[in-house]
Amino acid sequence: MPQPLFVLNGSNLNMLGQREPTLYGTTTLAEIQQRTERLAAELDLACDFRQTNHEGVLVDWIQEAFARDAAVIINPAGFSFGCVPVLDALKLLRRPLVEVHLTNIHQRPAPYTHSLVSQVATGVICGFGATGYLLAVRAVADALAHERRTA
Repeated sequence: MPQPLFVLNGSNLNMLGQREPTLYGTTTLAEIQQRTERLAAELDLACDFRQTNHEGVLVDWIQEAFARDAAVIINPAGFSFGCVPVLDALKLLRRPLVEVHLTNIHQRPAPYTHSLVSQVATGVICGFGATGYLLAVRAVADALAHERRTA
């Protein structure tokens, strides 16, 4: 039975491909979703890919991931930098949590440099554009395999 994997996307990511393409690229979120789901299936992960512009919805989804004992890949976008309810919900998770950012947030101006989510993430992937999602899927698969070997 495939391990559940939630891929959660925060605010404005539904506008990828149109929003600041010189910064975020021209790949759409739908294209990222297709690639991510394909790789997840190859790695025996049941991928549930979602996007919201609403903080409370994101919190609900994180709680759902907790209830399903899912691993999580999250691109919290603007919720990264000051959203304590999202941080608190992420603290519930028992499986790997990988934070993804399309840009290298450490090279960005304030307020885009310090993610609260990083405090609880298993790992952070930033600066590789859409490829970051695929790197995150592989990282989750490796972490889950390690969990099984050491259990």
